[in-house]
Amino acid sequence: MTAVDEWERALADAGELSPDVVDRIVSLHGNRGHRALEAVAEQRVKAYRDFTVVVGHAEEYIVENDACTCKDAEYNLDTADPEQLCWHAIAVRIARAIDELDAHDMWYSDVRDFV
Repeated sequence: MTAVDEWERALADAGELSPDVVDRIVSLHGNRGHRALEAVAEQRVKAYRDFTVVVGHAEEYIVENDACTCKDAEYNLDTADPEQLCWHAIAVRIARAIDELDAHDMWYSDVRDFV
């Protein structure tokens, strides 16, 4: 079990962000963890029928199975290391664990043209 799996399980068991779990996320992920927590608090993690999307400050990023469309994930992270996640993927894991996804009963591929 990875450190990511451990904080995700602790978070799901608690059902909310506790100071201990927040510390674990930030200790492991640093600034990416802070940004992820901010996105969840601001309800910027959107679940559509086809994708989960995190609304960034300039763009929206599709996250699927911890893979993200952002440049950080593309250029800076080792995809073979399960503990290296961009802040968008971390935000999705947090939001799912505490049931804070902003759910939309529509296809993101249909609304993407309007964004």
